[in-house]
Amino acid sequence: MAGIQLVISALFFVVLWRGGLLPAGYMAAAALVLLLLQTVTVGLQLVGSRGWLAGCVLALFVSAALGFGAAYLYRADRLLADVGGADYKTDSMAVVVRREDPAQILADVKNYRFGTQNVLDQENTSRMLEDVKDNIGREPNVTEYGSVQEMARALLDGSVNALIYNQAFDTVIGESIEGYSDQVRVLYQYGINTPIENEEADVKQPFNIYISGIDVSGDIATNSRSDVNIIMTVNPETKEILLTTTPRDYYVQLPGVSGESRDKLTHAGIYGVDVSMAALEALYGIDITYYARVNFTSLITIVDALGGIDVQSEHAFEAGGYQFVRGSNHLDGEQALVFSRERYSFESGDNQRGRNQEAVLTAILQKAMSPAILKNADQILARVSQSVQTNMTREEMAEFIRMQIADPSGWSIEAVAAAGTGDMQSCFSSGSQLLYVMRPDEASVSGITERMRQVLE
Repeated sequence: MAGIQLVISALFFVVLWRGGLLPAGYMAAAALVLLLLQTVTVGLQLVGSRGWLAGCVLALFVSAALGFGAAYLYRADRLLADVGGADYKTDSMAVVVRREDPAQILADVKNYRFGTQNVLDQENTSRMLEDVKDNIGREPNVTEYGSVQEMARALLDGSVNALIYNQAFDTVIGESIEGYSDQVRVLYQYGINTPIENEEADVKQPFNIYISGIDVSGDIATNSRSDVNIIMTVNPETKEILLTTTPRDYYVQLPGVSGESRDKLTHAGIYGVDVSMAALEALYGIDITYYARVNFTSLITIVDALGGIDVQSEHAFEAGGYQFVRGSNHLDGEQALVFSRERYSFESGDNQRGRNQEAVLTAILQKAMSPAILKNADQILARVSQSVQTNMTREEMAEFIRMQIADPSGWSIEAVAAAGTGDMQSCFSSGSQLLYVMRPDEASVSGITERMRQVLE
């Protein structure tokens, strides 16, 4: 039994060392404790029959505990690897037909006329057309349209039999064609992965991380509108965090996509998280090193895994069948999602929704950085890996955790929100149709930029 304990102790220490989550001082202490336990186990077996039995029992208990700990640490290491290091984005391309269309597989539509649009996302559309050609065994008969809305209307009025496009544009189409999603169905899907270039950084130094809340459930890597846009400015030296919310309807340029034209910030997510980051970098004149993406499913999972969160609300209101009071509210995952999405209860609409989202994120951070996280740590490890995607590597996350363990003092969290004025304007992604947008308030943007600089420096 002492030999088994020695082997498992060595395995535990190797897993602990390879995970890189503990500072050097803690590793030395762990080695000392393991050595002490081994010494006690062997020593008991040298003092007589009763000591021998006690030594065996102790060795069995210690071996079981260390075996469990090694498995737990391995899972934690796998979680960091699964969540981190994202270096691609996924476009979900689709062949769409009318709901009542008899076609069941792609081969059934080889003689159909396909509609596409010739303004947006041309590279992915071309790749999808090649895939369709390979599957139906002939060159598809294609009619091109000047916008995704024209293309969609052509399908509904029978001008074409099927559409080929990026499903991320479903929400843009739905803004102008009511009930569109109920009138069509997806016949065939094809995922296209595109690399995203990540820059090297040091998490010991101040940095910005973009938190994107996408508007769909399911695969976290899929491009989609970004309804939550928060920049978390982090200074590990001063233990300061600045949360900056930018309204989803902010009227901005999309670098590398829209040229001189402007679009809603939420539409930037259609083209990938890197485009959303570039739009915010241009707006505030900053560099954003990291991103983290969560979807609606993610928020519910994370909050429930944490055992609920305590959120401070600026207003009392009712939404989604729930009552929220002014002050502290203990929320589960579903309640936190409703709280984060509500805007019609407030005179300031999207601006207040942004502040509520910051309140939820603040509560999550406070819970995650407290000892209370240990209560549900096993559940969190089991569920969170499918709920978050980030380009921060496993090694960078481990370094950040190691820093927090070495200095467990609290963080100062401040929240600000960009302001603007409502307007009706055409957007790059939606063609000539006028949509509600929010024109940025220059004074607000300048003030936030200065505050970011102060935290970073």
